[in-house]
Amino acid sequence: MNKKTIAIIRTRALSLLIIGLLTGFTMCAKESGNNEEGSSVTPPGPDPDPEMTYIDTLTPSVPMKRGGLHTEEDFKRVRQKISAGEEPWLSGWNKLTSNPRAQATWKANPVVKLIRGGNSREEPEPDNYSRAMNDAAAAYQLALRWRISGDDSFAQAGINILNSWASTCERISGNSNTALAAGIYGYQFAIAAELLRDYAGWAVKDLESYKQWMIDVFYNLNMDFLKSHWGTCDSHYWANWDLCNLASVIAISVLTDNRSMYNYAVNYLQKGNGNGNFFKAINHVFKDENAGLAQLQESGRDQGHSLMVIGLLGTICKLTWNQGDDFYGLDNNRVLKATEYTAKYNVAQLDVPFEAYTRYYAVNCAQSETHTAISSSGRGGVRPIWTAAYYHYTKVKKLAATYTAMGVQQTQPEGGGGDYGPNSGGYDHLGFGTLMFALD
Repeated sequence: MNKKTIAIIRTRALSLLIIGLLTGFTMCAKESGNNEEGSSVTPPGPDPDPEMTYIDTLTPSVPMKRGGLHTEEDFKRVRQKISAGEEPWLSGWNKLTSNPRAQATWKANPVVKLIRGGNSREEPEPDNYSRAMNDAAAAYQLALRWRISGDDSFAQAGINILNSWASTCERISGNSNTALAAGIYGYQFAIAAELLRDYAGWAVKDLESYKQWMIDVFYNLNMDFLKSHWGTCDSHYWANWDLCNLASVIAISVLTDNRSMYNYAVNYLQKGNGNGNFFKAINHVFKDENAGLAQLQESGRDQGHSLMVIGLLGTICKLTWNQGDDFYGLDNNRVLKATEYTAKYNVAQLDVPFEAYTRYYAVNCAQSETHTAISSSGRGGVRPIWTAAYYHYTKVKKLAATYTAMGVQQTQPEGGGGDYGPNSGGYDHLGFGTLMFALD
């Protein structure tokens, strides 16, 4: 950890202490004796089946597998399908090539200080994170165009974006929302870089500088959040906060070939104290007449964030699948059940069951709120989140995914950043799943 990152963390810790004093709370030390995935206080939560088989980790000396979100096998399939004019791949390709961010003329717009949570006590300047969300989307889309078409102009345009950010951006600033910036743009910038790293025009020194930038600016903040939750109760932050930071840690671990980083995330996803633990993010699995459905920790909050969780779960499952770990199948396909539940309510517009859920929050879990019904707020939102899960479960695992299939049909062909409105929610997911995830 460099001096700049240490200074940022110390500043944040001081800011949190001041906030705690102003609000009448005191910062708490570890009380529960939990492992390193926890922070201060761990509230009650659902327990997994004691007979369940956990996903184990490999020793740190085992190299990470290359590819990140997409493997060369994926690109070979996509090239063949497009060449043959087959659907839905051709429509997915046309959707990509029509996006303004997928053009070799796209110019990077980096900032020295990436702000999310501005106009606040911690950061008086306004937000500027829209620059990161647009450029990360562009770098990913350009990487896809290069890997599929072989046209180096797209690779060079993507590399120009990444180099510009790494040579300009020094830190992430803001209030607690810095964790969202570190997580969302961290995983997206890392995935784009992994896809572009084999481009011969990316100088070795620039690639190494980029990797270090990902660690200094994103990974260190990811870990700071996951281990401290900014001094609050472990369940204070909703599942999507943990999940986007875990996606970032995983994507950066692939880019930097760091098995220890990856192992931390694998352990957290199964046993971590925060709501990014799959058994807390998906907090209730139904049985009997509702078997095949599972509720999200955010289901009683609103549907926009529930959809975000589904998208993040899909990204994490795909990243880890490409490393040889089956989070899709964890706990008898728990993610499929959550995806079906969310699609049934949002896409099919049908009623779903709900198990009362109490969330504990604030410092020392001093406050709580109980949800007794699924929230209808934001119901029916459209995001590019369904295809990865659908094709994996139906084509690889040969399982039914009735309502997820309806989500695929609703969004086909899936777009990406820039295709779902100008706000941040339209950039939470990289998208283009019709092109990249569809299988025969």
